[in-house]
Amino acid sequence: MSPLIDRILGPRISPKEASKHSLKYGTPGFLLLAARVLLLVSLFLPYWHMELQAPQYPDGLHMTAYLNVLSGDVAEIDGLNHYIGMRSLFEAAAIERTIGVFIMIAFVVMLELAAYIHTRWAALLVAPVVFFPAVFLVDLHLWMRHFGLNLDPNAPLSNAVKPFVPTAIGKGGIGQFVTIATPGTGLILAAVASVVLIAALYFHRRAYLPLLKQQHAAS
Repeated sequence: MSPLIDRILGPRISPKEASKHSLKYGTPGFLLLAARVLLLVSLFLPYWHMELQAPQYPDGLHMTAYLNVLSGDVAEIDGLNHYIGMRSLFEAAAIERTIGVFIMIAFVVMLELAAYIHTRWAALLVAPVVFFPAVFLVDLHLWMRHFGLNLDPNAPLSNAVKPFVPTAIGKGGIGQFVTIATPGTGLILAAVASVVLIAALYFHRRAYLPLLKQQHAAS
């Protein structure tokens, strides 16, 4: 194995040493595994919900966003948005929905690799996954903001509605319409995975940093 690969992978633990200190060296790997499972499960669950309440819809209109698809009363909501000049929700985050599943699979692979790396390079693999839930919400907010502030001036009710920023999380609305946006179970699981990964990095550092210092001192 080349010196460069050795520097990236870090010190190896003998089976005897790993067995003797199983909790110390096993905890980082176990937490990385738990995060991978959470991310994989989140793939099949909603990441965002939005309910639109209006007098003419006593049961409300509901839309659910997964990583790769929108479902629910999207057509009906688009029909209402058309009157105020807002573009179709299907046009939002088209690229993100196309690559969302592949990004999540890449995250799982990155965490798998991080389990075999005993240096600070592991943190570089883990960091994008840690920040993913926050990036998802920021991206959602930016799309909502873009759609709300760029209304079609030729829409039937364009003179009745001023540009606005729809609420990505929480309660909002305009006129007689009220929207309630909430994170989905998938996003919650991804956020839990982020917390688990932060803990994994802590235990990873505690387990392998002393070995790295010993290795550097001996070289």
